[in-house]
Amino acid sequence: GQLPVLPGGTARIRKLTAVPVQAAGKSLTATLYEISGLGFTPNYIWLDEKQQLLAVVAGWFSIAPQGYDSIISTLRDAQRKSENARAAELAAKLTHKPSGDLVVRNVSVFDTNTKTLKPNQRVTVRSGRIATVEPESDQAASGATVIDGKGKVLLPGLWDMHAHLDPAGAFLNIAAGVTSVRDLGNPIDDLTRLRHDIDSGAQIGPRVFPAGFIDGPGPFEGPIKVLAGTPEEATKLVDRYADLGYVQIKIYSSVKPELVPIIIAEAHKRGLRVSGHVPAGMIAEQFVRDGADEIQHMNFIFLNFMPDVKETRTPARFIEPGKRGAALDLNSQPVNDFIALLKEHHTVIDPTMATWENTYTDRPGKPSRIDQPMFERLPVQAQRGSKSGGGALGAADPETDKLYRDSYANMVRMVKKLYDSGVQLVAGTDQGSGYALHRELEIYNEAGIPAPAVLRMATLEAATVLKQDKDFGSIEPGKFADMILVNGDPTKNISDIRHIDTVIKGGNIYKPSELYPAFGIRAE
Repeated sequence: GQLPVLPGGTARIRKLTAVPVQAAGKSLTATLYEISGLGFTPNYIWLDEKQQLLAVVAGWFSIAPQGYDSIISTLRDAQRKSENARAAELAAKLTHKPSGDLVVRNVSVFDTNTKTLKPNQRVTVRSGRIATVEPESDQAASGATVIDGKGKVLLPGLWDMHAHLDPAGAFLNIAAGVTSVRDLGNPIDDLTRLRHDIDSGAQIGPRVFPAGFIDGPGPFEGPIKVLAGTPEEATKLVDRYADLGYVQIKIYSSVKPELVPIIIAEAHKRGLRVSGHVPAGMIAEQFVRDGADEIQHMNFIFLNFMPDVKETRTPARFIEPGKRGAALDLNSQPVNDFIALLKEHHTVIDPTMATWENTYTDRPGKPSRIDQPMFERLPVQAQRGSKSGGGALGAADPETDKLYRDSYANMVRMVKKLYDSGVQLVAGTDQGSGYALHRELEIYNEAGIPAPAVLRMATLEAATVLKQDKDFGSIEPGKFADMILVNGDPTKNISDIRHIDTVIKGGNIYKPSELYPAFGIRAE
């Protein structure tokens, strides 16, 4: 039932369940096995009666022999029960509910309104919300659960404004101090189920603010099959998302340009924000003038100045900014005019810089930049994956390597220029590890944005963009008790945000030192 693996660790296998299935004119029994010790989460495989591989069922894709695709839904339902049972077991074990009030004593509190630290504070939480924030005193906290914050900093919980959440990512976000996410694209049923599990306490995860994904039909349509090819289809989809309580619409790359203003008008009528990829056949300037509230990904900012790149549904949207981005003069009149347009329209930019750092600077044989601070703590298969180079571009030869690195460096400079120009940035990752957000914040700081401003961006400003600042984004009486207790001072050294001692969400207590090992990651 177990084997040692190189370069270290142990893989284990156990039988979970068996289900009868019929396919290709045959009746057979499919047996689900769980393999742990390799990646963040267990690997699940389905074997037939001869112990031969029958299927692998994953999130957006599955593998089965030709002619056996009809069994996938049955296997997925059975596997989901096992996955849910594991999630519920972890939630029951690792969610610590305070007895009475929760008091964090002797702590420095980061005030996101003033971007300053308030030393020697006492924060009292009652019924999931912050009751008081006051100077520390000798008054006893009778009957309360007390956390000593001496030498630590208490901050509001972090926000990842570009997530595609799954159960593993939900868990890892809490471990990394991310207590709220904006989900920018997920199948409706899957996300509804996950949100319910989180809200009911059956799954550890952040608060989820969902955006509805809309793409256009065609050869490059996205993996979430919510497609609109006509004005009627587009407005119907917007209304469906609004009825479901979504906060935003995300337009994807294959939406026809003529449908963009129709989607935006209907969304705004229903009180929803609109963001997205800039669809093929448009540039960002037109997207903004049509009324988009936000643009995802820095590459679309650079593609605004490459109007000859018409087909952005293909990898050209990654390759051309990598080849040509270094040559863009950020002080040129076209760039300055475009930034003035963004500011005039109050357009928000979600640059996902950690993803671009990986895309343009990761190289095979070296750990991904996102993973580097965590690398030695990761399970063996995660380490191997991190060193694969992933989808990195620009590694063909030294000249190309330098070109892509220079283009990425120019993207970093653009982050600072946007910030200095008063354009609102939000911190999002488009990743699933949770700790990728720490790297995102480091990049903003490396670009020249002061650490306190970066921390405000990832807390209060994120909540404000989504009109949630009444309840979230700062440590103030009346707001939800979503907070992180950090060893160190990230207002001086932004990388201290990696050293999280305690995560508090809605008054419940989580310890990263317990959460990470449950997913194969060694505790700090």
